[in-house]
Amino acid sequence: MSKTILVVDDEERMRKLLHDFLVRDGFIVLEAGDGEAALSVFYEHREISLVILDVMMPGLDGYEVTREIRAVSNVPIIMLTARSDERDELRGFDLGIDEYMTKPFSPKLLVARVEAVLRRTEGPREEKLELSGIVLDRQAHTVTVDGRSVDLSAKEFELLTFFMENKGRALSREVILNSVWNYDYYGDARTIDTHVKKLRSKLGDKGEKIRTIWGVGYKFDD
Repeated sequence: MSKTILVVDDEERMRKLLHDFLVRDGFIVLEAGDGEAALSVFYEHREISLVILDVMMPGLDGYEVTREIRAVSNVPIIMLTARSDERDELRGFDLGIDEYMTKPFSPKLLVARVEAVLRRTEGPREEKLELSGIVLDRQAHTVTVDGRSVDLSAKEFELLTFFMENKGRALSREVILNSVWNYDYYGDARTIDTHVKKLRSKLGDKGEKIRTIWGVGYKFDD
């Protein structure tokens, strides 16, 4: 099921930009242009999985909105600000935000951070993933294909795990790179193509399940 993200920013251009990038990556997006509207939307839609929240807004600012939300919910919050003062960041973390990003920033990087925060806050994960005859055991760190053991490197194992967790979703190279190699990794996106090629080869016929989406990245089709 697609997760719902609430984007709160008084700049319509910024809301549209984030909306387009998040929707492209499979999220449902709700929007609010100020703090009061944000709280109204939040209370009306209890299925919200994460809030992207600007600090400087007319009326209630981001800190006040965070305080109100934290009184009733532990929903993850990523705070956006045009200021990079350490005191502002500490204030946000003291109120219970999960991430802090300073404008201007890359929308692709923000989407990667959304993915990372959601993974951190979703709680216990299934120990075993089973799709199309592929069985991945996190605890034992093993993979079998139709009962045949497959020897994967640590990074190939993480990559396959990420694909299986996000089955059916088109994943951009940036999102994969920032999620599997962590979002602060400054590697070349071709690293992904190399690992995918090796992973497909090791999975045999099942390697075809990892489809190339031209101009975007990859998708695991179950």
